[in-house]
Amino acid sequence: MIQVTVTRTENKITAVEMSGHAKSGPYGYDLVCAGASAVSIGAVNAVMELCNLDLNIEQGSDGGYLYVSIPEPLNSYIMDKVQLLFEGMLISLKSIELEYGQFIKIRD
Repeated sequence: MIQVTVTRTENKITAVEMSGHAKSGPYGYDLVCAGASAVSIGAVNAVMELCNLDLNIEQGSDGGYLYVSIPEPLNSYIMDKVQLLFEGMLISLKSIELEYGQFIKIRD
């Protein structure tokens, strides 16, 4: 199962941790894992590109772990952009959880 933990400070996302594997299908054909990976990596790449920001990123060697934290301090304009992109990621992950809750759990 994929576990997603969102850390917030003063109602703002400060970190996201994803761990585990969905195991909803055979290796290489796991749509839940592929969807969650695409959503999370896409959001991280969007933040880095659109906000010109280096995030603190840790990844596991087997692809089953991602930890991303937002560096501080950020001006409010950049922080607002980062929050919008990460909230969008969270909405997409929650839609996956709604359909495939036996394979992905989100703690926000």
